[in-house]
Amino acid sequence: MNPCDIIRKKRFGKELNEKEIRAFVDGVVDGSFADYQISALLMAICINGMTDRETLALTLAMAKSGDTLDLSDVPGVKADKHSTGGVGDTTSLILVPLVACCGVKMAKMSGRGLGFTGGTLDKLESISGLSVDEDIEQFKRQVREVGCAIIGQTAELAPADKVLYALRDVTATVDCLPLVVSSILSKKLAAGCDVVVLDVKTGSGAIMDTPEKSRQLAEMMVRIGNLSGKRFSALITDMDQPLGNYIGNALEVEEAIDVLAGRVEGELKTVSLTLGAHILRNAGAVDSVEAGIALLEEKIRSGEGLKKLGEMIAAQGGNPEVVRDTGLLPKAKYKIDVTADESGYVTGMCTSDIGNAAKLLGAGREHKTDVLDLSVGIVMKVRPGDRVRRGDVLCTLHAGEKSDRVAAYNLMKRSIRIGAEKPEARPLIQAVIEG
Repeated sequence: MNPCDIIRKKRFGKELNEKEIRAFVDGVVDGSFADYQISALLMAICINGMTDRETLALTLAMAKSGDTLDLSDVPGVKADKHSTGGVGDTTSLILVPLVACCGVKMAKMSGRGLGFTGGTLDKLESISGLSVDEDIEQFKRQVREVGCAIIGQTAELAPADKVLYALRDVTATVDCLPLVVSSILSKKLAAGCDVVVLDVKTGSGAIMDTPEKSRQLAEMMVRIGNLSGKRFSALITDMDQPLGNYIGNALEVEEAIDVLAGRVEGELKTVSLTLGAHILRNAGAVDSVEAGIALLEEKIRSGEGLKKLGEMIAAQGGNPEVVRDTGLLPKAKYKIDVTADESGYVTGMCTSDIGNAAKLLGAGREHKTDVLDLSVGIVMKVRPGDRVRRGDVLCTLHAGEKSDRVAAYNLMKRSIRIGAEKPEARPLIQAVIEG
């Protein structure tokens, strides 16, 4: 099929059929479409949009562009969770073992962090000996026997997305809604789960910085995901402040362990349990979200959730003793307090600045080849609405020898705003999108 005919059709705003979209994706993978032709079609899609039928066809073609994971020989319902990325967002390490304790298999393939959003794989690798590079048969065996696994995506999972994303990045089409949806969902569909719950972030630390954009994305992903024959739902959650108080790879593992051990309450636990409860409800394990939250709370109280995390760590070659002794995690050499210059209320935070400060310390990467310092990061001591006095500690930087401590300190000073009036509380979970 002639690439120019497909480009011309979309350029004039016409709907592409399934055969044309499949030819486009095949051309992306086998190289028969040149980069400039792919870029031209991406721009035409960005300008003219896509119908649900086109977006579904693109998503399915991308999902089938490489390996697809068949989990049919793993008994029971298989589930996954996806976040659009945030700061201090450690929900996977909490909900994966908890949901697995309730009889729903959690077969999760994750990515690495890029920019200021943390990657689940990087967090897990701060645990001594743990491998995220299991092959598919190992992965399936672990899901079957332990009930959960978190590994890296295989190189051949939705390979069309890798080519398209690289070109979207340099053609100003990254935020095009149909392309975002097909990019995320193609990988989830290729990974073979029955139930997927999406955590769509909104605010200063999110890809979609307004509630309106976040709702559009969430609604479209749920709509297209359900059209594919799987069970999807989504939560829109606040990212105008870090979700957890710990930001950085080993630090976030420590906070996840503290939540599972019942030592920590707060926003991170609330979002983790709510996402997990939606998975349980969609998988048929409970009748309601409220019943799911109650069941997950019980798994924390009984210690089963923490024990399951230890089993998952051991199955992937890591030291399970870390769930009983977080002192085994990497520790930063320096601790630097950032204090308040005035008294008042914490009126707000710029979450993207906080994430970038963590990156300056070495917790995040600018390029995929960057080497992280897994020990560094930030521990938040205040939340929006808290009353502070001059000299109070707002946060503590955990820094290493190669950390840009001065730049990170100055950025954190600017990122936390203090004023005379207590701000109105923002809802943590702003909307729930059901299929």
